[in-house]
Amino acid sequence: MSEVPVRSMYRRDFLGSLGKVSLSSAAFGALCPSLGQAVPQSTEKTWEPVSERKVRMGIVGYGVCRFGAAFGFQDHPNVDIVAVSDLIRERRDGLMEACRCDKSYESLEELVKDPKIEAVFVATDAPSHARHCMEVLKHDKHVMTAVPAVFGSIEQAEHLVETVQKTGLKYMMAETSCFRADCHAMRQIYRAGGFGRLVYSEGEYFHYRATPIPSFKGWRVGMPPLWYPTHSTAYYVGVTGKRFTSASCVGFNAGFDAYKPGANQYDNRFTDEMALFQTSEGGSSRMLMCKGIYGYTIEQGRVFGERGWMEGTSYQGAAQDLPDITRPALPPGMPAGGHGGSHGPLANEFITAILADREPLVNVYEALAMTVPGIVAHQSALKHGETLKIPQFVRPGS
Repeated sequence: MSEVPVRSMYRRDFLGSLGKVSLSSAAFGALCPSLGQAVPQSTEKTWEPVSERKVRMGIVGYGVCRFGAAFGFQDHPNVDIVAVSDLIRERRDGLMEACRCDKSYESLEELVKDPKIEAVFVATDAPSHARHCMEVLKHDKHVMTAVPAVFGSIEQAEHLVETVQKTGLKYMMAETSCFRADCHAMRQIYRAGGFGRLVYSEGEYFHYRATPIPSFKGWRVGMPPLWYPTHSTAYYVGVTGKRFTSASCVGFNAGFDAYKPGANQYDNRFTDEMALFQTSEGGSSRMLMCKGIYGYTIEQGRVFGERGWMEGTSYQGAAQDLPDITRPALPPGMPAGGHGGSHGPLANEFITAILADREPLVNVYEALAMTVPGIVAHQSALKHGETLKIPQFVRPGS
């Protein structure tokens, strides 16, 4: 197997094409990693609008991480923010100011009744994501949601996919790893055959928090780690479009107070969960979500295939001509945002999908393929690593 020189790939082709941006994006915020140092957008491509039409949007949710305004919809030239909402008055006012919007509603349930709104970004608490998205869809509006798609419930996943299919509207999950520079590059190289089938892959979401981040009704306190799996699982599903078919998982307790018996609403004792998945390609993936490793907070992944492998900024393999691995250009003045410069590309992908009437990158099937395996993995951890099958959600006719 020949080798693409790492030095050439790293300095000239890879980082040069990404506007000389660090791919590690390790400068996370002290409280919420997604609000860390923003990564500049690439200057190698020019944004070209697919339409002059403006999508009339509603934004819901402005909690601790301020996600409602963090994805930059208010800066997209094809977006008109009609109204915003948060259950808490002070946050609602803050979201209005951040989105430069002069109209608000006291709840999502009220906002979705506004006939002027045609799409909604749901940045509410994770346990409410699926319910809120279904409420948006039932009111004939497209929806983008923060992660995860569902929260610990396979039945909820079934209801969500049924609702998307019934309405025929656009659904997208804003999984940030999918537009991190390394994961995006992996996807482009995989599609071009630069890896062949993946023999093995890894996705890691380390998020040390001795004290949980404040959350609505304390939903983060004691949460089973792999109920929030998508920052990791995107490093296989978001690269290949393939599926996990079974899971075996080990849980670990780092001794935090929130994970003692009776200390949380989930009756969960694991601070860390490490899962081994079998894939539909016949390979395996190790995916984890860990909170108990002292002082360590990072999202990263690696892929190893028949024809090549990639870790961080380094690709080595048989491919001599690599595809364009730069992320899509953003409109002038729209920041790339946090989570490794993924926020802006995710918002732009959702808006473009609506305007071009196509499926978004992380549609409901990809979203559930990233989310549901974590639910099954937690069940496996409760059964001491027993291998369990993962239910599949398949697009009709595929």
